[in-house]
Amino acid sequence: MQSIWFFDDVNLFKVLCPHKFKKYKDCHDFNSYRKSDYIYFEEDNANKIYLIEKGKVKIGYYKEDGSEVIKAILGKGELFGEKAILGEQKRDEFAQSIDNKTSICPVGVNTMHQLMRDNQTFSFKVYKFIGFKFKKLERRLQLLMFKDTKTRLVEFINELCADYGYDCEKTGNKIIKHPYTQKDIASLIGTSRPTLNILMNELKNHNHIDFNRKEIKLLKNIA
Repeated sequence: MQSIWFFDDVNLFKVLCPHKFKKYKDCHDFNSYRKSDYIYFEEDNANKIYLIEKGKVKIGYYKEDGSEVIKAILGKGELFGEKAILGEQKRDEFAQSIDNKTSICPVGVNTMHQLMRDNQTFSFKVYKFIGFKFKKLERRLQLLMFKDTKTRLVEFINELCADYGYDCEKTGNKIIKHPYTQKDIASLIGTSRPTLNILMNELKNHNHIDFNRKEIKLLKNIA
């Protein structure tokens, strides 16, 4: 199943990072971030786009009451801040590292536009990815609108299993070691932490899963 909540299977870093192009190789740097560091805030100037060399980045915004809404969690090879390419002047979201060893390649919008003008294939890949990302987000919105919370949670766990699961040699069960807090998961599936806890414990009581803060064990199929 292709991921609805994450975009890990498209490694744009391999083809879009300017250090792959001789003309730009010596005039850009990589920035390092630790967990909870912000890459940019809402209302910051949108003058760069960013490629993830390694680590994880959370994209979201804050509601008027101060609560956080997560739009996506991105990993290695992902592009974010891409609306600057399309003319965005101010950020309407924040980007925050959720890994202690996140490495980001920032690319100025002018540099990106020059790369796109110079290389038609490169330009096509950029626009194809942006369209792909919007399509994924639209599909996520449809899930949030038309599926109940428990179904969204089950699909999310199956997504996590595809991305982070491995077989336990002793029991044959799937073990999912993931980097997300309960707050992250609740926000991604569009529910509250208390509701998430109730549903997780319901799945546990029916012997579908066992879990702790950083690990979910699949005891039997929950699809």
